[in-house]
This record gives sequence, C-alpha cells and structure tokens, in this order.
Amino acid sequence: MGVNPTTRHVAVTMHTRRPAALDAAAEFVAGMSAHGIVSVLMPDEVELVRQRIPDAAVGTLDDDTSCELSVVFGGDGNILRAAEWALPREVPVLGVNLGHVGFLAELESSQVGTLVDTVVNRAYDVEERSTVDCAIRDRVGGKAVWRSFAVNECSLEKGARERMMDVLIRVDDRPLCRWATDGVLVATPTGSTAYAFSAHGPVVWPDVDATLLVPLSAHALFARPCVLSPNSTVRIELLPGTHGGVLWCDGRRRAEMAAGMEVEVRRGEHTLRLARTAEQPFVTRLVRKFQLPVNGWRGVDERDQVHAG
Repeated sequence: MGVNPTTRHVAVTMHTRRPAALDAAAEFVAGMSAHGIVSVLMPDEVELVRQRIPDAAVGTLDDDTSCELSVVFGGDGNILRAAEWALPREVPVLGVNLGHVGFLAELESSQVGTLVDTVVNRAYDVEERSTVDCAIRDRVGGKAVWRSFAVNECSLEKGARERMMDVLIRVDDRPLCRWATDGVLVATPTGSTAYAFSAHGPVVWPDVDATLLVPLSAHALFARPCVLSPNSTVRIELLPGTHGGVLWCDGRRRAEMAAGMEVEVRRGEHTLRLARTAEQPFVTRLVRKFQLPVNGWRGVDERDQVHAG
C-alpha cells in the first residue's frame, strides 16, 4: 500500500465473530475517516468494515504500513494478536475491551464514544511493558530450532495427558530444581494476571522489573513460584524418559519439544507499548477487573467504607 507521508494512519483490528466489536470498529473507522485519518486493517477485515461504511478511508495492513497507533476492539486475546504486528515496529496498542476481563485493554465498550477524539488529539500516554524471548534448542549442539516472544508467558506443557513430564530448571546456568510436573511457566509482570495467576503465582505490579517462574502442579518438595531478576536466563530441559512437551507463547504460537531438548527464556528485545488515556493506579484496575470484595465478608460501617475507585 502506498503511504502518503502527510496522511495519518491508524491500524485497526477486531474480534470478527463479535457483532459488537465489528460495530464499534466500524464506528471508529468512520470517525477517523471524517478527520482525514486512514484506518488500515487486515485483508479479511477490510471488506467487513466496507460493508458497514462503504465510503470510509480504509487500507490494507502490510509490512510497509507506517502507523502511529494500533487500536484493538475485542479482548486480551485480540490485543495479543495485534502485538505480533505492533511489537517489532514499536507501535503503541490501545485496547477497547469487548471481551471478559480485559486486563490489557484501556477502555471499556461504554467508552467507545470518546475514542475518536482521543486518537485525533493524540490524548494518550504510552506505558512500556517488558516481554520475554524464547528459543528451543536441539539436543545436539544446542542449536536454536525455533524462536518466538511472549507478552504474557512462555508455557512448557506436557505432551501426554496421562503422564507428567520430568524437567530440570536452570537459572543463570545454575541448577535450581528438578520437577515432575504438568508444566512450567516463565511469565512477565503483565502475565502475572493471566495464566500465572490461575497457577497461583503472585500478582506483580507491571512497573516491577522481574521475571516469574511458576510450576504447574509440580510433584516436588520445593514447588513454589519464584520471582527472578529481569536479567536472569531460565533454561528448562526435558529430561530423558519424558514423552515430549509443547511450548506455547501467549497461547497463540506453539512448537513441539522432544526429550533432551531445552527451552531458553530471557528478557525480550522489544517492549509492548500500551496507550493509556488516563492515569489509573494498577490497584484500581486489579480491584475492578477481578471485582475484588474490598469491603470484606463481614461488611463495614459507613465510617470505614473502602472506596476502590
């Protein structure tokens, strides 16, 4: 797609199977078009928007497209999808939650009406989140045979349902523990409220620079989640006798691993840039998204009422 350097471009992605997401995206694209801003979409999404707004200024998202922002209509899964394009290009991502929890999203569906003015006026700040890079190394020579990144977590999971896998964990080239386990997560602070949260890992504030190591149902005396230095390198080796495993990155990209292979996880080369329209403390977001009972089960007197924001 030819790009006019004087024309502003915004990438738009959406949950195409949710009518509410399609309608919200179409409304946003119409607003962008009215202000002379071109919305670029994935090829299969261009026609869906044109069916609703035939005269909208839209284009097709490709490797050469230069965008100031990526706007996502859906849930966290759609934001992770958009991150695959935005991360290496360092394009900020602004999510509109039309899913369930939506921890990565900035706006709720009820706030879509304010979005056009926000983007037109660039009325947002950018928050940077750490990522992790992972590489699967072969049994012979340690050559990397597969690479990817993760915003939330890399999860190595057992390949055979009926049997645990046997793994050796090394941190900074020093053995830490050996686990018979269903899996192992290496997560970012952003991912601490995702899969790692379900695995009873700690909730880590996103501005904390750290890496999480979380076992999944490990059969071992020491099987506690660990908070590591952000500069630590984690290596997980599938020991002989294990029936293989599957490495997932954010639940979106996967690769098979055989016994003797090793996955290496370290700080990511790129950061995820999230667009924020208002300063909102993480504790407020945590209470709101998880609907935490901040008043306690005993109830409170009006004088002691706790306001979560």
